[in-house]
Amino acid sequence: MLGLKLATDPRWANIAEGNLEEILTDHAWCEQKAASNAIYLIINNSELPDLVSTMSEIAIEEMQHFKMVHDIILERGYTFGRERKDDYVNQLVKFCKKNASREEAFIDRLLFAAMIEARSCERFRVLSTNIKDQELAKFYHDLMVSEANHYTVFLGFARKYAGEIDVEKRWREWLTFEGELIKSYGNKEQIHG
Repeated sequence: MLGLKLATDPRWANIAEGNLEEILTDHAWCEQKAASNAIYLIINNSELPDLVSTMSEIAIEEMQHFKMVHDIILERGYTFGRERKDDYVNQLVKFCKKNASREEAFIDRLLFAAMIEARSCERFRVLSTNIKDQELAKFYHDLMVSEANHYTVFLGFARKYAGEIDVEKRWREWLTFEGELIKSYGNKEQIHG
């Protein structure tokens, strides 16, 4: 369904489970950044009422996820660490078109968001089916469903507002790029690491 070119090795879940404090902190910051991305889309596309309404809902939901993860960190007696650099996301940013028209930049931002949501969904599935901690396995299963919904929303808006842009071709380029990129990841206690 997600179209990802390379699946995460299930053994990544063992790395994540080996340092739950780190993976949960990284995850919380990912949720905060996802909320910020939805707000960014609102600020830069305020003339699109359907997008503004939907992004408002997503921003709220992502901050609710942030709170849920933060609550788990506190309940388990972990320390909520500082924001982590997300090299995977930074590499995706570099793939966004440079010197693009406003419309091209908008579509690429939506595809960028769809890509992150797709990989997050896939990683949450790996966690939900491979970690021994049953509370977190259920938690990640529930979040997997949410991330899949976000992925389809961003892709749907890209298709709706593509205009003359060949969004299917560009999405295939994103999938190919990400398929190569992800080969360098999967060995750290990070959602995208």
